[in-house]
Amino acid sequence: MAAVVVTVVGCSSSESSGSTADSAKVGGCLDGIKGATVDVKAGSVDCSSDKAVYKIAQTVDKKGACSTDYTEAGAAGGSAFLCLVPNFKQGSCYSENPASGFKPVDCGAAEATFRVVKRVDGEADELLCGQDADSFRLIAAAPKTTYCLAKPKV
Repeated sequence: MAAVVVTVVGCSSSESSGSTADSAKVGGCLDGIKGATVDVKAGSVDCSSDKAVYKIAQTVDKKGACSTDYTEAGAAGGSAFLCLVPNFKQGSCYSENPASGFKPVDCGAAEATFRVVKRVDGEADELLCGQDADSFRLIAAAPKTTYCLAKPKV
C-alpha cells in the first residue's frame, strides 16, 4: 500500500465567546475544538493526558495570521486566535472531522479514522516511519513532530 504524507494545515477560523485568551498559553494543550472555536478555560488539559489532542504553538491577535502549518481557532470572544498543532499519543486512535477537528476514540470504534503507530518528537521526517505505518504519515512542522499513522485495528 502506498503511503501518503499529510501535513496538518488549515485556517478555518471563527470567533467564540465566553472565556478569556489570557488562559491560552503557548505550549499548553486543549482537548479539542468545536467548529474551529475554542473555549480555552473549559478545554485546557495537561499535555500528557490522552484527551490532549491539540497543543498551542502560537497565539496571534488577528484572524488569518497563523501559518498554514497550523489549525487556527478563535478564542476569547474574537480578541485572540490560537495556532494549534496535533498532540497525538503513540498507540492511540483518533477520528477526524473537518468541522470539529480530531478527537480520541477507541480503536475498535466505527468512527476511528487512524491509529498512531509511532511518534517522534524533535524531528519532522517521514522516513522515520517503518512498515507499521501502512496508511499515511503526518508531520507537524513546528514544533517538529513526526506521526506515523495507520488504519485503526480492531
